[in-house]
Amino acid sequence: MQALLSRLVSRIRVENTRYQRLAQVTNSSDIDEPSYSMQGGFIGFVFYWLAFAIPFMVYGSNTLFFLLYTWPFFLALMPVSVLIGIALSMFFRGGWFKTSVTSAICVISMFWTVFSFLSGW
Repeated sequence: MQALLSRLVSRIRVENTRYQRLAQVTNSSDIDEPSYSMQGGFIGFVFYWLAFAIPFMVYGSNTLFFLLYTWPFFLALMPVSVLIGIALSMFFRGGWFKTSVTSAICVISMFWTVFSFLSGW
């Protein structure tokens, strides 16, 4: 019984030293990854305002009266747009072109879907 216990303890010590060596080799504080969240948040915010301008370009100034009554729905889309931009920027590892294209598609289609559901057009 004592021999079995000493084998277990020695095996645990060997595995512990392996994990410590592995942790020293791949220490996360040594590897600095750039932050893509600011870029993605900015892209999402810009495309939110571009999507906000599309109904004005399509339907003209009468859209303003519609948006006066439904502004909380569209205001709620702003943080969602920023989060979409951040998530896509993290997914594409800061590739600004891919992030911009996919953010534009997602944010504009989301905005247009809410606009068309509320307006019934």
